[in-house]
Amino acid sequence: YGSGVKAPEVPFQEILDNYEQIDLSGYTLKFLADFSLKGKVLSRKKYTFDREAEISPLDFVIGWQEMSDENILKEIKISQSGRWYYWRAEKFSVSRKIIETKSANMHLISSDEKILKRLKFVKKGHLVDLKGKLVEVENKEKNWKWKSSLSRTDKGGGACEIFYVESVDIY
Repeated sequence: YGSGVKAPEVPFQEILDNYEQIDLSGYTLKFLADFSLKGKVLSRKKYTFDREAEISPLDFVIGWQEMSDENILKEIKISQSGRWYYWRAEKFSVSRKIIETKSANMHLISSDEKILKRLKFVKKGHLVDLKGKLVEVENKEKNWKWKSSLSRTDKGGGACEIFYVESVDIY
């Protein structure tokens, strides 16, 4: 898509008052917030063997505002491993804070097979419009819980969005 900001808007989030729950493949998903974003896929990683892969087989690192601009991105090396998002830069054309707050690692849960197929089609560099919910996932049988961040300014463990995706548009 070339240089320039390609996703100028910040993600939209609205905290939900009544935490609706659904069951999905043996897991309980509690909806924490309505969430949508238009962004650039900076990296994608498929997972098949970790505990989370059963419900979330894909992670995307998505950037918006400055982090959707190829002039900035060409200076940043982005990678994913073990459900973590890593970045490295030799020189900084934007601040560390911009890199950390205008991009995020998203653990994706598809609402159905059609959405999963569309998510699997998405490649690094695509501009996407995703809509759905940020969730908390629980499996009582396995005594396991996974809760989404509700902030775009946090970092480190627990800072990822666990995103139940209900709509995917690819540009």
